[in-house]
Amino acid sequence: METFIAELEQAGLGQILYNEPLAKHTTWKIGGPADVLVIPHGKDQLVSAIRLLHKHGVPWTNLGRGSNMLVSDKGIRGVVIKTRDGLDYVRFEGTLVHAGASFSFVKLSRMSGREGLTGLEFAGGIPGTVGGAVYMNAGAHGSDVSRIFRSAEIVLETGELVRFDREAMQFSYRHSILHELKGVVVEATFELAEGDRNEISATLSAYQERRLRTQPLQLACAGSVFRNPPGDFAARLIQEAGLKGVRFGGAEVSELHANFIVNRGQATAEDVLTLMTHIQGTIADRYGVQLVPEVLVVGER
Repeated sequence: METFIAELEQAGLGQILYNEPLAKHTTWKIGGPADVLVIPHGKDQLVSAIRLLHKHGVPWTNLGRGSNMLVSDKGIRGVVIKTRDGLDYVRFEGTLVHAGASFSFVKLSRMSGREGLTGLEFAGGIPGTVGGAVYMNAGAHGSDVSRIFRSAEIVLETGELVRFDREAMQFSYRHSILHELKGVVVEATFELAEGDRNEISATLSAYQERRLRTQPLQLACAGSVFRNPPGDFAARLIQEAGLKGVRFGGAEVSELHANFIVNRGQATAEDVLTLMTHIQGTIADRYGVQLVPEVLVVGER
């Protein structure tokens, strides 16, 4: 690790922070320290950093914006990579949209609408980045990333740059091949269609109004906690079971949206995990349904 850090500093591969509290870098505002947090600037620094990690056999975790992730209270050993600067761009080419991994997925939907391109309206209420959306096959309102995905440039854990098309990504519900094949999205290309700007704007406004009305966006949270079971909604089951408002420590089932767990202040990862386990047990006992987490749980336990 010391040799790696020395080479990393010498190479000047972005901002390097030591024992950095990851609560500062997640939307839940929860998480212990990373041994080393690296924030590379742009594609070249990202690729070089991952190649250096591979060379020295240092374990690493990709954080992104930290909007769909629960980091343990003990934090993450090894290196955490946060993509940000230099990968926050968008480029339109006819009906194709090329976006850097750290570009806001919500902002991308709005910009595409202003260009008169339809297909990304579902993303208007999904927090996080383009890279995270591709990784999770993010979706809402009956659509998801796989419906509009054309290809993505990805840096694998060896540092090799590859381009995957839709088939290679092996998309399924809230899943892609990147869950098994470690890598970081650098850029994604989406194929949209020409549409009516006014209709697109109206749809986006309706989705935004619904989101503001039904989701606890004023509190620290991480989006939907559980995947929807086949033919049903996790939020409906949790609400029907009377679990809204149930609290462990600083973690609470949202009164607005039952599939959100909010940080009421000083919540720990263990608070959230205890609450998640309680929800899963209650739903399994009452309905015979096993709720599967949508959020990624990472770090030392």
